[in-house]
Amino acid sequence: MRVVVFCHSLTSDWNHGNAHFLRGVASELIAAGHEVRVYEPHDAWSVANLLADAGPQAIDAFHAAYPQLASTRYRADEIDLDEMLDGADLVLVHEWNPRELVQRIGDHRRGGGRYVLLFHDTHHRSVSDAATFGDGAIDDYDGVLAFGEVIRERYVRQGWSHRAWTWHEAADVRVFTPRARSSSPPGDLVWVGNWGDDERSAQLHAYLFEPVAALGLKARVYGVRYPADALAALRGAGIAYGGWLPNYRVPDVFGAHRVTVHIPRRPYVEALPGVPTIRVFEALACGIPLVSCRWADVEGLFRDGDFTMVDTPADMRRALRELIGDPAAAAAQAARGLDTILARHTCAHRVGELLEIAASVGGIRSPEVVAS
Repeated sequence: MRVVVFCHSLTSDWNHGNAHFLRGVASELIAAGHEVRVYEPHDAWSVANLLADAGPQAIDAFHAAYPQLASTRYRADEIDLDEMLDGADLVLVHEWNPRELVQRIGDHRRGGGRYVLLFHDTHHRSVSDAATFGDGAIDDYDGVLAFGEVIRERYVRQGWSHRAWTWHEAADVRVFTPRARSSSPPGDLVWVGNWGDDERSAQLHAYLFEPVAALGLKARVYGVRYPADALAALRGAGIAYGGWLPNYRVPDVFGAHRVTVHIPRRPYVEALPGVPTIRVFEALACGIPLVSCRWADVEGLFRDGDFTMVDTPADMRRALRELIGDPAAAAAQAARGLDTILARHTCAHRVGELLEIAASVGGIRSPEVVAS
């Protein structure tokens, strides 16, 4: 089967978490014998920022880490959809594409394209910036892949798509695996996450900076877009700042620390219950104990005890103290979380779901062709 993916970038994960899941899905499709073609814009902002931050060697390092993956960078004024979509069986169009391109691909499908065409939504924009939806751009798509049930329901309720499926993100366990952890790792706590337009700045102070300072933990933060006042707050809390970290290096960093935390952005907590984002899956896949600020797991993605959920900064301090002070309990929690990932939430699981969804779309190609 030939799968064509249009995304913002497969190459760069600089402030672009969607690359994590797309890399895992593409890798699993290729491993299963499918052909995958990925297209990304020549002027992708994530790539431009990565080059400015880390230089061209960061691109070389990506290709070394993912030798099976490649993408074609296109210029907007040179798009030839007939050529790009030639022989396609399944086409995935990620939401971080220009609306004009999203519409053009829909027009191509309506004009006789014999492929399954799905729109992939992995952001809170359908709630926080709904004006960008409902403009008819995906009317000719066969449906929407939404990374949470609440988002799927919104597409259907608003009439933005006649068909939608819940397709959660998951861990790429070809990359995210536990690393050997010594009884005395060099660090206590690590957090990997970007600053994010003040969507969680207060929470970072209350649930990360202040608990680390209060407990005297040896901690490190990785991520980008930290303003000067945030960097000053890190220094004040005694937290080392590591800047941008290639996502494929995260498992090694987790292996050098005792615990990590998850601090979701406000739009996910307040408007999108049940959407944990990919960082939770990746941390559990690496076998590191996780403490998370409260979010509503309304879809039952995880079991009680897979990680620790906290409601207040005091709860966060208590949970961190207990996990760091009791290595046996921390190891048991980490093992339970890892078991859940391997049983339910790998990119291989999601590729299986994707092929079932594609096969269920009638009137384009027979299920035998689509799912071959």
